[in-house]
Amino acid sequence: MAVTVGLFTTADATGGARLQADDGRRRYWRMDLRHVREQYQSAGLDLGDLDPDPIVQFRRWFAEVEASGLWEPNAMVVSTVDEDGWPAARIVLLKWVDERGFVFFTNYDSDKGRELAREPRTSLTFFWTELRRQVRVRGVARRLADADNDGYFATRPRGSQLGAWASPQSRVVTGREALEARFAELDALYDGAEIPRPPHWGGFAVEAHRVEFWQGRENRLHDRLLYERADGSWSITRLGP
Repeated sequence: MAVTVGLFTTADATGGARLQADDGRRRYWRMDLRHVREQYQSAGLDLGDLDPDPIVQFRRWFAEVEASGLWEPNAMVVSTVDEDGWPAARIVLLKWVDERGFVFFTNYDSDKGRELAREPRTSLTFFWTELRRQVRVRGVARRLADADNDGYFATRPRGSQLGAWASPQSRVVTGREALEARFAELDALYDGAEIPRPPHWGGFAVEAHRVEFWQGRENRLHDRLLYERADGSWSITRLGP
C-alpha cells in the first residue's frame, strides 16, 4: 500500500524506507539521533597533569588505554587530501612512536600513499570512546627507510605478507575470487621460502607539529589541551570546548 507524507510517497514507510519526491528526487525518512547523548564524567585534564613533551604524554595515555583492555587501541584515522582538494579519511593501525613520529604502514600506491606523496601534511585522530579521550595530531608524513620497512615486514604474519603482494590497494578488482586466486598463486610461489617485501609497500612517520589532548567532561565543557611546536620547543595552551 502506498503511503503519502507531504511531498513524499513510498510503498513502505516503515524502517526508514526510501521515499520518492514529486520532483523525482529520492528522499529518505530522517534518522533522528537527537536523543543519543551521554553526560561525560571524568577526572578531567589540567596543564599540571601534562608532560612538557606531547610524545611522552601520548605514551602515558596510551599505556592507560592499553591497560583498560580496549580492542585495537592503536587504531587511528589518517586524513589526507587528494589532487582535487577532496579530503579522505580511513582507519589505520599505529605501529610505533619514536623520535621520527607516529609510524604506520601501507601500500605506497594506494590512495593515501599517493596523496601523502603529493601533499605530506596530514592529521591523525585517536578516539578512545570508553575513556572519553581523543588525541589529534597534525604533522608531516615522510617515508621510512628501506631498512626499517624490511625489518618490520619480516615480523608480519605470512598471510599479511602475501596480502601485501596480492592486493592492488585502492584499485578496482573484478571480484573477491580474483584476490583469492592471486593470494593462492603467491602462496604456492613462496612455499617454503622467505617472502620479500614488495617495493611498493612501506611505512610513513608523521612528525608532529601540533598535538591536542581532549578529555570529555560534564555539560560539554570538555578539556582541550594543545601542544604546538615552534623553534624546537613545545608550548601548551587550553582551548575552549
